Amino acid sequence: MPADVHPVTPDGRYFVVRGRLWRCADPSLSEDRRTALVAELMQARRAVGVVLRKADKAALAEARAGVDRAKVALGERGPVWWDDGTPDLNRRMVANTPYAEWFENGANDQG
Repeated sequence: MPADVHPVTPDGRYFVVRGRLWRCADPSLSEDRRTALVAELMQARRAVGVVLRKADKAALAEARAGVDRAKVALGERGPVWWDDGTPDLNRRMVANTPYAEWFENGANDQG
């Protein structure tokens, strides 16, 4: 879990790596479902690595699509998993977001 290594925003929507926000997985997923999806994600990432060494463009596109499907199912990509209308800030620099003050007030000591 990112919270073990990287700071997580107070609302639990993002974790921060090198000053950039990354969307957390949907907390409403059951632990079993999340574990299964993470396994799918890791399998797809391994497939990308294998295919990169083979220089097969079609297979690479399919492997990357597998990564994307797993990330969307986890809630890390695609439609946001919250419903309060707050925009998605995924991949933005934390300093340029409403989380900037929180990060500067000590959260950046973690990651």
